[in-house]
Amino acid sequence: MRRRLAALCLLGGLGTLGACAVQAQSPVWAIHGTHNTVYLAESVHLLKASDARLPAAFDTAYAGARTIVMEIDLSNLDTEHMQAYMLEHAALKNGTTLRQAIGEQRFAKLGAEAARLGLPLEVLETLEPWAVALTLTDLEYLRLGFDPEQGVEKQIERRARADQKPMLGLETLEEQLGQLEKLSPEQQARFLELTMEEMHEAEHDSFPELFRALVTERNRRWLPQIERFLKDDHDYMVVVGALHVVGEQGLLEMMRHDGYAPVPVRAAQ
Repeated sequence: MRRRLAALCLLGGLGTLGACAVQAQSPVWAIHGTHNTVYLAESVHLLKASDARLPAAFDTAYAGARTIVMEIDLSNLDTEHMQAYMLEHAALKNGTTLRQAIGEQRFAKLGAEAARLGLPLEVLETLEPWAVALTLTDLEYLRLGFDPEQGVEKQIERRARADQKPMLGLETLEEQLGQLEKLSPEQQARFLELTMEEMHEAEHDSFPELFRALVTERNRRWLPQIERFLKDDHDYMVVVGALHVVGEQGLLEMMRHDGYAPVPVRAAQ
């Protein structure tokens, strides 16, 4: 289940930390409040062991922060609760079959992908398309050597546990996976199709509804929380997927619009 949650990297970006640094000058940004600083860090949720060393800017932010904030509070995830949620919400309802939900052409493509990954198709046939997409993503990235245990969040979580730093989440499990669950049947089918295409590095299939639901809308929900942190008297480190940080609808631009001036963090800052 932890790996399946990590498969939401489709929404936050997957690659190397070096790529994040090139794109945004630094993978970590400092936003200064009146009495404190919030460090906004771009996460890559899954990494290969060979790429897992975090840039020094993460050390700078972590050392300064008293509280660590992530998309979900990983320190408070209950395995039984996660399993119960998936059993209740990921299953197809009202007698609908996966073949009916996604159509013959997509179902045939899914059969080929499942066979390639060594996954019996019948394991997927009772799941909603969004849950199938996460399952395929999970298996593909594991096959390629990516590991959530090497990802930015898990590395930071382990350090925070050892140092007994408090951890918070910007949203709950229900809020995060609920963004996928509430997609319309056709949007879910398109999400699954897009997932299968991206697994073969196909040209990106624009899906503005998905981006809006899973990136932009979540950014808008998170922004007031981050701005409340800036009214506190101690420093925070906020770790979110890279797609949530950059771009016109990213948290950096939203904060600039609200009058803040994020600056890239250097190792010696």
